[in-house]
Amino acid sequence: MQAKDRIILALDVDTKAQALNLVKELKDQVGAFKVGMQLFNSEGPAIVEEINDLGGQVFVDLKLHDIPNTVGAAGRVLTRLNALMFNLHAAGGREMMRKLAAEVADEANILAISPPLTLAVTVLTSISADDLVNDMLIKDYELTDVVVNWALMAKECNISGVVCSPREIQAIRSACGQDFKIVTPGIRPEWAAKNDQKRITTPSEAVRLGADYIVIGRPITAAENPKAAAIRIIEELEAI
Repeated sequence: MQAKDRIILALDVDTKAQALNLVKELKDQVGAFKVGMQLFNSEGPAIVEEINDLGGQVFVDLKLHDIPNTVGAAGRVLTRLNALMFNLHAAGGREMMRKLAAEVADEANILAISPPLTLAVTVLTSISADDLVNDMLIKDYELTDVVVNWALMAKECNISGVVCSPREIQAIRSACGQDFKIVTPGIRPEWAAKNDQKRITTPSEAVRLGADYIVIGRPITAAENPKAAAIRIIEELEAI
């Protein structure tokens, strides 16, 4: 994989115009663009097709979590939209994840296309160990153990990989193997402003730990020269 293909640019903007301007400017410097709830709910599913039409690829970040039939149907829709990857909550359980994987594979076969990568979200990075016990009533397990076990459950259900914090990369890689995809947010180059991120890792550190893809937003989009910022990150990754 080329260094640029590891970079997923977060399109955390409100409008199609803002998003497509970033795609036009940076499609040759990043591997994919992340469309989350903010942009997807503002502009609708067509934004995925419009990014694809401009030559970009899309990570649809909606974190699906519902009954198996509903999530499976949503997976078919996202497959038809030609998303590169999308995610769902592992907390939805085995039946939901198996249903999604089967529906995505079937829809891709009908369309004669490669299926999108499916990614399980385990424990959100906003959830602390205390929250796990007090709010989610998951007791007698360390947070990392929960993350790794849910990642293993996702793999057993034919989910392609996980979205996880940098601190969990090595444990998941060790448990789930080299073919299991790992996408990591919370990435900040040393030279970029930290903003509101606290649990952060540099791009090169994340890849060294075993991440396949890294999600980066403001260090590129808020830079004085976004293209130059992206190229600088590519050069750091190529130096590994």
